[in-house]
Amino acid sequence: MIRQAALLLATITMITAAELPSKKYLNLAAIKTLAAAAEAEMQKLKVNVTICIVDEGGNVLFLQIGDGAGLNTLQFAQKKARYAALYRRPSKAAADSLKGGNLQVLAFPDGFPNQGGLPIIVDGHTIGGIAMSGAASEVDEAISQVAIDALLKK
Repeated sequence: MIRQAALLLATITMITAAELPSKKYLNLAAIKTLAAAAEAEMQKLKVNVTICIVDEGGNVLFLQIGDGAGLNTLQFAQKKARYAALYRRPSKAAADSLKGGNLQVLAFPDGFPNQGGLPIIVDGHTIGGIAMSGAASEVDEAISQVAIDALLKK
């Protein structure tokens, strides 16, 4: 009986001592930091782009079209950001794969072979994606990188 009580007490202690893992995510402050940095870089480079930020599941958290950016950039930015978050790599990877002759990339769910989207990686885990659309693809990606750098410096 005493043994069973001790075993029960030890089990209860282990259960209550277990910690749930903590998960980083894009909160409002992080989204504002990313967006402000992207906007500042866009103005510095004198380009008009659409900014899209998504969570790790590709769900849109922030979407802003720059003055003068084409309406098509709304969809392009979302697709680039979603690709980066879901595939956990830059959207340029799909573009490079397509340039290399891999036509399968066109059939991948949420695939979008166009440079400009980057995954947002914190402590080795992808917590979202960010993308720009409206400037040259290399410029779109560079603005995305500036935004991520601003977030990770905080």
